[in-house]
Amino acid sequence: MVKLSGVIITFNEERKIETCLASLQGVVDEIVVVDSFSTDATEEICKKYNVKFVKQKFLGYKEQKNFAIHQATHNHIISLDGDEALSPELQKSLIKLKSNWTHEGYFMNRYNNFCGQWINHSDWYPDKKLRAFVKGKGEWKGINPHDSYKLYDPKNCGKLKGDILHWNYPTYSAYNIQIEKFSSISAQSYLELGKKASLWKILFNPSWAFFKAYFLRLGFLDGVNGFVICVQTANLTFLKYIKLRELTKKK
Repeated sequence: MVKLSGVIITFNEERKIETCLASLQGVVDEIVVVDSFSTDATEEICKKYNVKFVKQKFLGYKEQKNFAIHQATHNHIISLDGDEALSPELQKSLIKLKSNWTHEGYFMNRYNNFCGQWINHSDWYPDKKLRAFVKGKGEWKGINPHDSYKLYDPKNCGKLKGDILHWNYPTYSAYNIQIEKFSSISAQSYLELGKKASLWKILFNPSWAFFKAYFLRLGFLDGVNGFVICVQTANLTFLKYIKLRELTKKK
């Protein structure tokens, strides 16, 4: 049976970190928390669960997660954010997996809770994530803040039953703040990659993002919150490109 490390990055996650840590009990053999100097009760809550608590200045989403992996004692990892937790079915899947780990990585679905409602459609479910993996067989990649774990051998993967439960935005205001933050990070990442913000992208990409999420991926079935999510998906796309255009002009 393999030894499994639960790895979490945090910053001011007192709202849900205890739910996250409790869901790992009896599943993992070690919990590693890499914290970006939280100013709330995150550290105090973590220490109740006998975690390995590492303080590290925030390096960027993918950079921080790659750093966190190397703090784990064991080679087999389950990676979570501080506002995520394992569903009971996923807990059982991971316990079973420890006795028969055959792939380098495993996908699972993420189930997102938005303003108290579980979202079943749009781009939010099934929100497939590769979160269980063998250390050294891949790394966190992508454009911040939309990072994802990529195996060096993409074909060597499996799928687990159960969901990562994700409580992402408790209020509309919190979502607005995050949209503003994420669009700025994305624009800066695009600038560093040499991407351009043409007028066509500014006009077309947000419209397509809304149409795809609301109609093709059935976001309308999630009611008012489904509409809000799809509008904000378009808004994020618009802000990302308009900010990129602004940064490009300044450069």
